[in-house]
Amino acid sequence: MFGGYVLRTRELLGIGVVVVALAVTGVVPSAAQAQAQAQGGSPKATEVGITPTKIHVGIVADVDNPFVPGLFQGVVDGLRGAADYLNSKAGGGGLAGRKLVVDFYDSKLSSNEARNGVIKACQQDFAMVGNAALFLANMDDAISCEDTSGAATGLPDIPAIATGVPETCAPVTYPIGGTQLICSTKDQHPQTYNVNQGDFKYFLKLHKNDLHGALLASNDTKDATRGGAVLISGAIQAGIKPDQNVTRSGRDQQSAFTGIVTQMKRDSSNYSLIVMSANSAIQLRSEAQLQGVTDPNIVWECVISCYDKLLPGNAAVMDGEYIPLTFLPFEEAGSNATLDNFLKYVGKNKANGFAVYGWVAGLVFAEAVKAAVAKDGVNGLTRRTLVSGIKTLHTFNAGGMVATVDIASRTPAACFMLVQFKSGTFKRVYPKKKGTFDCKPSNHIEVKADLIGN
Repeated sequence: MFGGYVLRTRELLGIGVVVVALAVTGVVPSAAQAQAQAQGGSPKATEVGITPTKIHVGIVADVDNPFVPGLFQGVVDGLRGAADYLNSKAGGGGLAGRKLVVDFYDSKLSSNEARNGVIKACQQDFAMVGNAALFLANMDDAISCEDTSGAATGLPDIPAIATGVPETCAPVTYPIGGTQLICSTKDQHPQTYNVNQGDFKYFLKLHKNDLHGALLASNDTKDATRGGAVLISGAIQAGIKPDQNVTRSGRDQQSAFTGIVTQMKRDSSNYSLIVMSANSAIQLRSEAQLQGVTDPNIVWECVISCYDKLLPGNAAVMDGEYIPLTFLPFEEAGSNATLDNFLKYVGKNKANGFAVYGWVAGLVFAEAVKAAVAKDGVNGLTRRTLVSGIKTLHTFNAGGMVATVDIASRTPAACFMLVQFKSGTFKRVYPKKKGTFDCKPSNHIEVKADLIGN
C-alpha cells in the first residue's frame, strides 16, 4: 500500500445536545478545536505536513516483498491503531487541535524505495514515525530536510526499528527503545553496545551458573548479524558458555539446523539462544525433536519475534520456549489501560510484537507534540519544536505498558519480563506479578565488539 491513510475517528454528540448548543452559541467546537483554543488559538498551517486540521506523519517500512511477505505490516498496523486512538475521544480527540494522519511508504526491502520514502516524507510529512526499513542506508535526505521556511532543520525520526548505523546514529533519530550501539563509539574499534542481561542472569541463577549451548544469529543482513552478535556477546559476558556460536539464514529449511542439534547432543548442551525469526526457531526445535533433544531441563530461548501466532500453530514443537519482553503480554489484558487500548484500537487479530512497536512510536510522537505545544502553543508546532519536545522524554513507559526508556538520551530500558510458551499459550514466568517488570540497574551492561568495518 502506498500513499496517505487518513484516520477519521470522531465522537458524535447526541442530536439533542447539538440543537441546544447551536441555539446558545451558534457553533459547536470539536474536541480538537476546543483543545486548540485552550492552547493558543485556532490551529494554522505551521510546518510541512501540518494544516489547520491535520498533522501528517510518514512511516517507511518493509511490507510488500518476495522474501518475507508482509514483514513489518504489524508496525504499520500498530501506528495506524495509535492514530485511531489519539483521534478518538478516549485519546484526546486529536493532537494540537488537529487529527493525526498516517502516510505509509513501502520500502519493500529495497534501499532505493527506503530512500524514496524518506524523500517523500520530507516533502509531505511533519515527521517520520514508526520507521522499520532494514535497508535504509542513507539518512542525508532526512538530516538536510528543509522546513516550511526553507531552513535545513531536518526531518524528525521516531523509528520503531532502526538497525542500520546511518539511521540509528542520525542526529534527527530517536528510536523508541533506545539504541544498541552507543553512537559516540561508532567510529572506534571496538565499538561499545548496550545489552540487557536480565534474562541471562535469571536463567543462570536457576541453573547454578552452569549454562552452555548453541548461540544462533541471522546472517541475512550485516545489521541483523551485528545485532545478534551483540546480544550473544551479552549472554557470554553474563556467564553463559558457547558450545557453538553460529549464523543461519531466515530462509533456511530444517536441514540447515541438523548439524547444530547434532553438536548439542554431543556437547550435552543445556541452553539455546536463537536471535532469528519465529519460523527459524520452529525449524531448530523441529530438528531437535527429530533427533530426540527433548530434555525438559534444556533452556530454549528466543527473542521477541517468537511472541507470535506461529507458535500456537506449532505448540507441540515449541512447548517450553522462553521469550523476554519489554512490554506487557497481551494475555494480561485488563491489568493496564494502555494495553487495553492497544488491543481495542489495533485489534486483537493484528496484535503482535511489531504492532506494539508501531503503537509505541505513535504514543512517543504524541507525548513529544504535547510537550512542544505546552511550551510554544498549537501554532508554535514545528519540526524544531518537536525535537525539543522529544528531548523532554526521559522516562517514557506508555502508561506502564512498556519498560521505561530514556528516549531523549537514546538509552534502552534496564527492564525485562519473561514469558514461556507452555501448553499452547504464553504464560508469565518472571516477575510473577502481572503488570510488572524486573528493572534492576544491573540488568544493563555494556559490551565491546568490533562489528563495524573500517
